[in-house]
Amino acid sequence: MSRYIADAIRQEVAVRAGFRCEYCQIHQDDAFYPFQIDHIVSRKHGGQTLLDNLALACFPCNVNKSSDVGTILLPQQIFIRLFNPRLDSWNEHFSVESGRLYAKTTIGEATIKVLKMNEIERIIERS
Repeated sequence: MSRYIADAIRQEVAVRAGFRCEYCQIHQDDAFYPFQIDHIVSRKHGGQTLLDNLALACFPCNVNKSSDVGTILLPQQIFIRLFNPRLDSWNEHFSVESGRLYAKTTIGEATIKVLKMNEIERIIERS
């Protein structure tokens, strides 16, 4: 399968997301780097280039997420999947105050951890 994503699909993903990163919610006008199209379930794990598996992502969220679909949270040492913008409600898993993201659930906690959402530069960028 080709890695190419048609411009029309990219535009549809961006419009659906309100031109915000579907993971950290920064608006693309406030981000330093251009936004990217993320495969929620990566091609490596069998994800396809279909609208239901694509999300608009800022550069840091996309790079840090990479092909990950979850992580091990300590001290529980259990696998927790990452936030899925097509299945989950952002407000159910996260809250934001002064640019800092707070987890409301273990899915939120796992996503903040893996995507490194609260590094100081990212907090400043979202503020």
